[in-house]
Amino acid sequence: MGSHLSSNKPLPRHIEQHGISIERISKNAISVVEGLRARGYDSYLVGGCVRDLSLGLEPKDFDVATNATPEEVSDIFPKTRLIGRRFRITHVRIRGETIEVSTFRRNIDLDDLSDVELDHESKNGIIVRDNVYGSIDEDVLRRDFTINALYYDPDENVVLDFVDGFEDIKRRKIKTIGEPEKRFREDPVRILRAIRFAAKLDFQFDLETERALTPLSEFLTAIPPARLLDEFTKLFMHGSAAASFELLCRFDLAEILFPLPLQSLPLVSSALKNTDRRILEGKPVTPAFLLAALLWEEYQRKCDVTATGGDPHDGQYQAAHAVINEQQHTIAIPKRFAMFIKEVWQLQPRLEKRSPRSLHRLLSHRRFRAGYDFLLLRANNGNADVEVANWWTEIQDLDPDQKMAQIRKLSPKRRRRRKPKINGDARAQQQ
Repeated sequence: MGSHLSSNKPLPRHIEQHGISIERISKNAISVVEGLRARGYDSYLVGGCVRDLSLGLEPKDFDVATNATPEEVSDIFPKTRLIGRRFRITHVRIRGETIEVSTFRRNIDLDDLSDVELDHESKNGIIVRDNVYGSIDEDVLRRDFTINALYYDPDENVVLDFVDGFEDIKRRKIKTIGEPEKRFREDPVRILRAIRFAAKLDFQFDLETERALTPLSEFLTAIPPARLLDEFTKLFMHGSAAASFELLCRFDLAEILFPLPLQSLPLVSSALKNTDRRILEGKPVTPAFLLAALLWEEYQRKCDVTATGGDPHDGQYQAAHAVINEQQHTIAIPKRFAMFIKEVWQLQPRLEKRSPRSLHRLLSHRRFRAGYDFLLLRANNGNADVEVANWWTEIQDLDPDQKMAQIRKLSPKRRRRRKPKINGDARAQQQ
């Protein structure tokens, strides 16, 4: 059951198998490995960077694993920062690049803990601290998937493979190390990581890993909202947002994370594809825009509920506040994101109304471009008037005189007030 467990002797994968050229590896990461080894510590490049290099991909960052403790790492390198509580790691800053250094750890066996220790170390089987240091072969078993449990030795140009991770890379399979149910229960974020790797790499799940995804999805609600925001960003801000969301829906995970009525799916799907396209083109993206799309239908529903004949602006404000507050219980939304979302939403009726007196202010609004992009998204999905969206597209490219002409066309034509005719008797009376 589950994936194969580590043996004490790793299988060395040589260059003819791993195909990693050292020229493609960050010189700063190599410096960290060499610096640790010069002080007598074991150290290797580890995880996603080794996986991606073996697949011919460009790693986003480089991680190092070592038997040095975080404090010992800090003693070696001048610019370091210790981060994390559940999982303490060291960020080493070299020539503008941050290399993440983790100490070899071992799994905590919950069956061996006392009641006091169990309460301190876990909650409902979820590991809440993971700072028990170990050896490299113990560290392998703590990692989530076989494809991420590869240790690269730059001196020998060899990869140490304890769990047949290379075989799973060749088979394009996502497989947990150990029993999937137990591993997902220990850290439910691994469920989202499995989704992310499958979407990013176009890999399939092995059968036992796939079977465990949906039944354990409710455990995601036990994850701190700030940590889920970080995972949300990794899922949707790296070029595979549409594929990630498709997998979330397939395994009934999306509804755990977001309020998603059926009618919102076309808008959300378009927003995700647009995000992927912008990333591919090197254009800026923000998680706040995606959150605005994901929560739009719930916001609209809340607006309808609060529309009781009072000030519509107050109703919109209350609805936006309520939707964002509710979402905070699952995924933390920073204040800057919340402001962005509210402004984009509140711009929609103003853009649709096109009041001549406020058009110049709208065009200079700091969120105009985001609001306009959101209007286009809605129009392309039958959620807003296409002609209105096209009007906003055209007016942005006009010179000032042409803009004024377009705005005047929107102004209602005023009838000239004609003086009433005065008959002779009335005129005489006025005189």
